[in-house]
Amino acid sequence: MKKIIIAIDGFSSCGKSTMAKDLAKSVGYAYVDTGAMYRSVTLYCLRNNWINDGVVDEEKLKEAIPSIKIDFRYNAEKQINETYLNDENVESEIRSLKVSNSVSIVSSIGFVRRAMVAQQQAYSVDRGVVMDGRDIGTVVFPDAELKIFLTASPEIRAQRRYDELKTKGENVSFDEVLENVKQRDYLDQNREESPLRKADDAIELDNSYMTIQEQKEWLLQRFEERTK
Repeated sequence: MKKIIIAIDGFSSCGKSTMAKDLAKSVGYAYVDTGAMYRSVTLYCLRNNWINDGVVDEEKLKEAIPSIKIDFRYNAEKQINETYLNDENVESEIRSLKVSNSVSIVSSIGFVRRAMVAQQQAYSVDRGVVMDGRDIGTVVFPDAELKIFLTASPEIRAQRRYDELKTKGENVSFDEVLENVKQRDYLDQNREESPLRKADDAIELDNSYMTIQEQKEWLLQRFEERTK
């Protein structure tokens, strides 16, 4: 069976990472969470107070970007890949609403995207990779053999995100999360550098009313069709 690249793009809180992780685990492929990479850069900026009133100090970030190292390490106990920023496990911290509120403005910066895309493309040297994000099928891997574009209503995505944050103990309101989802949608689709859009050859899936198991089975079918 030939090894391929699977690109999963779509709106925030659509479950891209869950689908990608499940597929990678099922078929023995490498998994790369590109959203975690941009979240890690955002966290780096927040820690250094480089984001004020929605504006990033691009001069300082540009100077630092070559030294920002992001990698993924498998946690055998939890059976998940965790994100490391300069050798520090930041998996929990990058999922906070504080990071979510700023990640779109950081990820829209051209030199940030170019630096992350270069790292992402390096993962495909031996093929057999599942990658999710906003521009995987359009910019990172335009020749990927299987491209998926996920969508769901803003309200359903906000509910998923709200439930996740509450489980982690964050004190947030549903309206606050919904506003964040809508704002990220707008910024992701309207940024100049690599805007979120469906690749012409991507298969679109609205998973608003699908269970995780139903999504897993659907994606596995698409994978099997492309690798036969």
